[in-house]
Amino acid sequence: MSDAHTQQRTELACAFRWAARLGMHESIANHFSVAVSADGREFLINPYGTHFSQIKASDLLLVNADDPSTLDRPDAPDITACALHSALHRNQPHARCILHTHSKYATTLACLADSRLPPIEQNSMRFFERVAIDEGFDGMGLGDEAERVSHLLEGKPILLMGSHGLLVAAPSIAQAFDDLYYFERACEVYITALSTGRPLRVASDEVARKTARQWQDYPGFADRHFSALMKILSEEEPGFRG
Repeated sequence: MSDAHTQQRTELACAFRWAARLGMHESIANHFSVAVSADGREFLINPYGTHFSQIKASDLLLVNADDPSTLDRPDAPDITACALHSALHRNQPHARCILHTHSKYATTLACLADSRLPPIEQNSMRFFERVAIDEGFDGMGLGDEAERVSHLLEGKPILLMGSHGLLVAAPSIAQAFDDLYYFERACEVYITALSTGRPLRVASDEVARKTARQWQDYPGFADRHFSALMKILSEEEPGFRG
């Protein structure tokens, strides 16, 4: 690879392939990015038309959030990806890694009139008071819509996009993927629990906040999780590093 971002490329390629393995992809849609400049405006993103399961480190495009000519290049990213991630990286420089999916259970929650995730088990408690919900869906993420969405995070790691899907923002690829994984798992448990039609066991706000703090203080969990994923992929699909 010709640039200085080998580690970010390799980690992001791993995130793509694991998202595919876990069924959190959607055809050739959805997009992940990671900032590589101090101000966040230069970032790596997936090329349009490449399936998550086949993305390699060298496939990722280095683009600038302030450069509209990005869409004129022959290997341009998807137009919604370029609009949304450019706006996010411009307006949320602390969000170094941004993962956007239409994963099954998070998107199901985003389709409900009440899209809140109640604290019914410890994975959902991890995200207690840490989810922003977008109630203003106004079409595909282009132009004004991308700019609007980019201001909704409110310092939270999860943006549940009503009638749309899920967006995760974090200071590292490992943390972003860990949040993506656990939020989808929490949504899966919640939707499954709702399907029983039986009353839910909902924790108190005090217990939910305590558990959320414990998750955030858990030493090195996201890094160890992602290191394990990197190890498995290096053994089974070493081509992702190419």
